Amino acid sequence: MVTTRKLGTDQPLKLLISFSIPATVGMLVQAMYNVISRIFIGNSVGTLGIAGITVAFPAMMIQMAFGFMIGMGATTLVSIRLGQNKKDEAEKIIGTTVLLLVLVSLLITVFGLHFLEPMLRLFGASEQVLPYAKDYLHIVLLGTVVGLMGFGMNNFIRAEGNPKKAMVTMLMGSVSNIILSPIFISLLGWGMKGAGIATVISQGISASWILLHFARGKGELKIRKKYLRIDPKLSTSIMYFGLSPFTMQLAQSLLNAVMNTNLRTYGGDMAISGMGIVVALMSLIMMPIMGINTGAQPLIGYNYGARKFDRVKEFLKYSIIAATVIAVIGFIFIRMFPTQLIAIFSSKDQALIDFGSKALVNFLIFLPIVGFQIVGAGYFQAIGKPVTAMILSLSRQLLVFIPMLLILPKFLGLNGVIASGPVADLISTIITGIWLAFALQDLNRKIQSNMNIGSKGTKGTEDDKKPEKGALPKIINEKQLVPEK
Repeated sequence: MVTTRKLGTDQPLKLLISFSIPATVGMLVQAMYNVISRIFIGNSVGTLGIAGITVAFPAMMIQMAFGFMIGMGATTLVSIRLGQNKKDEAEKIIGTTVLLLVLVSLLITVFGLHFLEPMLRLFGASEQVLPYAKDYLHIVLLGTVVGLMGFGMNNFIRAEGNPKKAMVTMLMGSVSNIILSPIFISLLGWGMKGAGIATVISQGISASWILLHFARGKGELKIRKKYLRIDPKLSTSIMYFGLSPFTMQLAQSLLNAVMNTNLRTYGGDMAISGMGIVVALMSLIMMPIMGINTGAQPLIGYNYGARKFDRVKEFLKYSIIAATVIAVIGFIFIRMFPTQLIAIFSSKDQALIDFGSKALVNFLIFLPIVGFQIVGAGYFQAIGKPVTAMILSLSRQLLVFIPMLLILPKFLGLNGVIASGPVADLISTIITGIWLAFALQDLNRKIQSNMNIGSKGTKGTEDDKKPEKGALPKIINEKQLVPEK
């Protein structure tokens, strides 16, 4: 196991590889589940089944948004606290996080089940697709608590310096899902309900494994009974730091809802099914990029908290390079085999194959630059600037993509829906590049300040003592992040 001390001493590239590969493998297996489940649904239930999962997906994104807000917000604080050698305060964060996840899960389940049908209609379900979507989402909502606990807590394992175990946790759930899906969907003939049951069981396996890890103190951190309480001030800090991933997921849900509505208007249920396949295939590329981003964040956060800014810069550089390489490889593969990829999901529906292959190529035309945008936005989340990270994350979904979806289809029809994605990719990457350039200037200043301290024994420049742009607001200052007992 990599101890937290080594996060600030071991060679950066070696650390990034050891943290990112497990996260990448785990997320890739999760993406494979999305692909495989749609393959079985497409070939067993049919095109309407794929459309059912597609219109249920925005609701699942809202579910995940709360898990990310609590889990990733808390992980940012834990990484910084471990970098400051404050293990006790890190365990306070974990205790509060567990109870927050349970409370929020119960609220989501009650609300989601009560508004299930109108919610699905809002997300683009037609009368034909609605029964399929209801069968699937009803089961998934019942298992919200294990779903949120799983992906909300798993980052803590990575933050304490144990990325391989975090990978194993993700693999356990995803592999279970891949095994159970064909059994429940096809063999037992449970269709959409079977897909939902397989999802909840696999999430329960992951959540159980994670809770046992922390309850037994298998790593550096432990769930302690004395910290199992919801501290209002600490909860506010957790949600503040999780604001960026929460808003990003929420915006993604809104984006999917608007897209589904436009797809149904200009292309019908077939277009929704086709884009559902495109999104599933895209996740095979995006999830590894997110794995790089996820693996880098605790490393950047730890070294930023320890004021080792030269190492922070190296982690950022290697992360951007790795993410870009993955994006380029995925782009080449998609350009070579678009028709074959779509046909895997439904070999008999030629209209679906024709639309899906065209949408796959055109929708991901700027894929090579997406890795830079994701890692660039993630950098600000890692160093405790969630507002900046939120703005950059939203620059694609909310600030560009949704306006394009509202404008372009009026002139280009279904082609306008597909063209909205590349336009959003290009503009959001330019915005992130400009913002990151200013951040690197500030980071270089900090590196130079550290060099001056080391060589001259000074206390740093006056500029270094000024609060940096994007720092914590006064209402949530350093002392308030983890309040004393």
